[in-house]
Amino acid sequence: MRVIGTAGHVDHGKSTLVEALTGINPDRLREEQEREMTIDLGFAWLTLPNGEAVGIVDVPGHRDFIENMLAGVGGIDAAIFVVAADEGVMPQTREHLAILDLLRVPRGVVALTKVDLVDDPEWLELVEADVSETLENTVLQDAPIVPVSARSGQGLEALQLALQRMLQQVAPRPDHGKPRLWIDRVFTISGFGTVVTGTLLDGCFEVGQEVVVLPQGLRARIRGLQTHKAKIERAVPGSRVSINLSGISKNELARGNLVALPGWLQSTILADVQLDYLSSASHPLKHNARLKFFCGSAEVIARARVLGQESLMPGTLGWVQLELKAPLPLVRGDRFIVRRPSPPATLGGGTVVDPHPGRKHRRFRPGLITRLETLARGTPAEILLQSMERQGPQPARQLLAGSSLGAEAAAALQELLAGGDAVVLSAEQQARDNQLVAAQSWWAATTTRLAQGLDNYHRQYPLRAGMERERLRSVLRLEPRVFNGLMARAVAQGRIVDEGITVRLPGHEIRFSPAQEQAVQELLGRFRRAPYAPPSVKESAAAVGEDVLGVLLARGELTQVSADVIFLSTTYEEMVRRVRRHIQQQGSITLGQARDLFRTSRKYAQGLLEHLDETGVTRRVGDERVLV
Repeated sequence: MRVIGTAGHVDHGKSTLVEALTGINPDRLREEQEREMTIDLGFAWLTLPNGEAVGIVDVPGHRDFIENMLAGVGGIDAAIFVVAADEGVMPQTREHLAILDLLRVPRGVVALTKVDLVDDPEWLELVEADVSETLENTVLQDAPIVPVSARSGQGLEALQLALQRMLQQVAPRPDHGKPRLWIDRVFTISGFGTVVTGTLLDGCFEVGQEVVVLPQGLRARIRGLQTHKAKIERAVPGSRVSINLSGISKNELARGNLVALPGWLQSTILADVQLDYLSSASHPLKHNARLKFFCGSAEVIARARVLGQESLMPGTLGWVQLELKAPLPLVRGDRFIVRRPSPPATLGGGTVVDPHPGRKHRRFRPGLITRLETLARGTPAEILLQSMERQGPQPARQLLAGSSLGAEAAAALQELLAGGDAVVLSAEQQARDNQLVAAQSWWAATTTRLAQGLDNYHRQYPLRAGMERERLRSVLRLEPRVFNGLMARAVAQGRIVDEGITVRLPGHEIRFSPAQEQAVQELLGRFRRAPYAPPSVKESAAAVGEDVLGVLLARGELTQVSADVIFLSTTYEEMVRRVRRHIQQQGSITLGQARDLFRTSRKYAQGLLEHLDETGVTRRVGDERVLV
């Protein structure tokens, strides 16, 4: 599940383009529709030609609403960068581009809108050249430029294909089992209560889970989940999600709060950051300068304590400790933007390096900058985790030997396992250094594929008990040892049911349709009316279908004794008892005696007796059968 954000100058056609692509008007406020100008965030979604569902966050372009724009672009996977062909690059074009660059939005497509208003091909070429020059040395420097007209429909299909190709190059969001959702809307629905929306980062949320809203620390429970107005039981990383929360009121929440699982995330008022100070800034950043700090959908006033130097010059990268006026639940690696409060302007952005430094630093303390640079590269555990995510499951011994951490590697692995960022897959008892280990993100992604594969199989073959193990391994493309470890852990957690030859989801049950159930009852009625001369295998399959017949045999309602003879299981058990009793009384039984005993034909009697021979109930001696 991916989310795309729009960006671009005011009145360049972002919302009109979104509506043309999706059929949804993202301008939901009456004032927006009356003024024909986006003021706050809007939301829509579309299905790309390959069937992928994509969420869209539409942001305002007017300079007065840049801060609303920042609340929407923090969780996007890519951007539709909109430039009007009749105007070209404008001030907010450059500011929005700088924001996308600072947030390291990985990919984008340029939509050159309003081409229907340009009659001069040379002007269009000049605008395209200007856009290409503007994008140089930014995250969008390789972005394709697609001329479009939302009014006439020109280029819309090409734009969708460009978005599809772009998203195929964007790695899916990792799942480390630590879900976070920055709230960008809060409202109530009659009969349901409080609803919040946002883009889900990292892990998954499930209906029924207890969650905490930060920084307030309020507890709530997930009553319901939706994506693109469709109810779901489980929300996955990177998706736009609506969460119906019980036990909490709308008045207790606001944009900029964060929903997470309890117990792992703490808010902070101090954060060490690496700041990329834009070359367009008019003055150096002085120590204790007052800034507006934006992360996710949150906004808070902060003071910038410049570290290791007197001030930060425009166009340079430096270290800053931010003193926040209100606590925020920040995580190491979070991207952020800072703006000047007055006159308002975007000054820079960067990465949170340490969200919990514990105290204010002495600005010129020896070793401080070296420590921050080390943190920026990553702790030993983070470096090892990156290796695990890149290489996939492997024996612990091989992982530790291949790392560059030396003596620190073993402790780093234990830290990852204890924190849930890594898991053990080995199905059998093994020496610790030979156990298979994998990143939590690999485990989450693979078990999602596992569940999806089984769910698809159950839908395709609803009358089969489960999917063959080897077929499932082939679908997942896993080597036997990794597959066996995956299965053992998934079974232990109750995610799947392993029945030896086949595997199924816990909730899978074979259910007949009304028409199938009627056909089954009619067939069983025929068996009851002629218990010793019932319909043949071929006739039974013709009456209910081979798959339904297979279910009746697997459930034990019918028992097949030969290639063409089948009995009700209750009838079969009665026949076996009567054959045993006859042999015990007479010493043996012949084919003719069995036929007469049940007043049936030779075919049925022979099928029964040969089956009893095969199952070890009787043994043939000449023309007679005796008990084994």
